[in-house]
Amino acid sequence: MSFNKVVSALFFCCLAPLTLAHEFDAGSLHIDHPWSRALPPVAPTGAAYLSIANHGEQADELLGADTPAADKVEIHEHKHVDGLMKMQQVQTLPVAPGETLVFQPGGYHLMLFNLKQPLVAGEHFPLTLHFSKAGDVEVVVNVQAEAPPAHTDDAHSHH
Repeated sequence: MSFNKVVSALFFCCLAPLTLAHEFDAGSLHIDHPWSRALPPVAPTGAAYLSIANHGEQADELLGADTPAADKVEIHEHKHVDGLMKMQQVQTLPVAPGETLVFQPGGYHLMLFNLKQPLVAGEHFPLTLHFSKAGDVEVVVNVQAEAPPAHTDDAHSHH
């Protein structure tokens, strides 16, 4: 292997963890690992997941989101209703001080309607989150073949 190939290989090995654990800060809000699952090219809808921690003294509120990758983004949650799992839209979500709001399969998620591009593993797309206090926060959503391992951080309360 040539010296340049070795240097290139080492460079990309060092970058790999950065694509797996990406984080964004906006004031007292910390947004961790936005991701979406890869889908077949014909899928009309997708979902994005992330966690939002409020390290500040004031509550904030997620008002919504948008992305150039889809016509519309809605906040949704899965709920058990009469023994069935139902998905319903949530208009806004409070993020209390000291709380971490977790978006994950089977819970809260950002529903992406009328996808404009296929969600292909290894690719990414921008997503803008709209907060009442922190304002607009642009994050990058990584498209993954599988869900990342679940966080088992019991120090935070989860919705």
